[in-house]
Amino acid sequence: MEQPENPAEEPIVSDRVIINGSETPLTLTADGKLRMRERGQRCLTVEKEVLGFVTEGSKIRIRAVVEGGGAGICCVASKGALVRKDFVFQPLSNDSLNLWSQKLRQYIDSLGRPKRLFVFVNPFGGKKSASKIFVDHVKPLFDDADVHITLQETQYQLHAKEVASSLDLSKYDGIVCVSGDGILVEVINGLLEREDWEAAIKMPVGVVPAGTGNGMVKSLLDSAGYPCTAPNAVLAIIRGHKRSLDVATILQRETKYFSILMLAWGLVADIDIESEKYRWMGSARIDFYGLQRILHLRQYNGRVSFVPAPGFETYGEPTSYPNKSIGKPDSCSPSEEESIKARHHGYQGPNIDLENLEWRTISGPFVSVWLHNVPWGGEGTLAAPDAKFSDGYLDLIIMRDCPQLDLLSLMTGLNDGSHVKSPHVAYLKVKAFVLEPGPRTKEPTKEGIIDSDGEVLARGKGTYNCDQKAPMAYDKLQMAVHQGLATLFSPL
Repeated sequence: MEQPENPAEEPIVSDRVIINGSETPLTLTADGKLRMRERGQRCLTVEKEVLGFVTEGSKIRIRAVVEGGGAGICCVASKGALVRKDFVFQPLSNDSLNLWSQKLRQYIDSLGRPKRLFVFVNPFGGKKSASKIFVDHVKPLFDDADVHITLQETQYQLHAKEVASSLDLSKYDGIVCVSGDGILVEVINGLLEREDWEAAIKMPVGVVPAGTGNGMVKSLLDSAGYPCTAPNAVLAIIRGHKRSLDVATILQRETKYFSILMLAWGLVADIDIESEKYRWMGSARIDFYGLQRILHLRQYNGRVSFVPAPGFETYGEPTSYPNKSIGKPDSCSPSEEESIKARHHGYQGPNIDLENLEWRTISGPFVSVWLHNVPWGGEGTLAAPDAKFSDGYLDLIIMRDCPQLDLLSLMTGLNDGSHVKSPHVAYLKVKAFVLEPGPRTKEPTKEGIIDSDGEVLARGKGTYNCDQKAPMAYDKLQMAVHQGLATLFSPL
């Protein structure tokens, strides 16, 4: 037999088999290609397209996912809709059957794919579609890939955090959230509050889009050029590729919160949280209430201070570390029992000497202050187009003043990230950040809302649902970034 010129094409196993009633050569190469002809072009890539296989009598059934609906063994032509396909072949002898089964299993096992996953399903989030998405897309693909799953439906807010903080992680190769961003945030916070947080936070976490925003999974899939769909997300988890994720610690007195997506104050936070009163409108509530807020624009007094990344040192004015004292609570602050306390046995935040860094400051009034850890805030919101998953920085988007017509145009640019090019927007990267929120300029008796990862972090006086308790007070708070602390399942 002629030897391949490329070592990657060296056969692991090669034999004649029966496919669709015809005898033909079939080869599994060292680079994981299943080829119907030894040197031909028709192939199936095991790492990318094969979920698993099963022996059925004298035949082997390959369970695969292909793009564009190709039939049988095929090469991927372009990135498109995923289609489940089975490829069945029959070795000519029992010895050949056993050899094929052994070599296929060895190759798939060598890919380091997860075999045991703990799966959260949030039946209450978004359009309440998570349970259906799990039944229709998640479970069938995991079954085809021989992944054993343990299912947990979340029953109440912070349920996933409670489970993650005490889960026996030795039983699993990863955690999956069939939800929006909220359950992922809970899981990361739960892992970081454990006594064994240093080991726990290395547990890879995957996300399947089933919520309203889906910013994290959109960012992950978009980075590889894939549409934000449940099958694409599940396939990324099955393949087992991982990437690091920065985690920001938000600190106020003894209270800590770990953020992985965003923090907003001003216009973006007001639209996100106050539009809840129009939830009956569905996703249209954001556009509807956003228009109201632009027509009746608020500005807030306050100050932001930050440690800029290299190349962004010209923003703001020099200042000293502003967080030596942290304010006192107001009437809307939570009780000590219900706040998220810093636990000495858990992660205490990044080990950074903040006092000796080069701080800069910008004073208000502000229309909006927005920090982002990943590019997408939701499936239709490219909030921070230059954001990276683990560069050690947050992307800071500041708007101090903007005419209403320009603001309307700017907000429409959120779908492609062009808003950051507006002359009314300052866009920079920061290592650490301090927010000192103040009252509204035209209504000084009323304050604002601070939103982190889509949930209310603090409510000021006179705000929407001000009587409801929040984890932090509407007062000075600090953020600092720990580069690459968490681990996510990723398509790349």
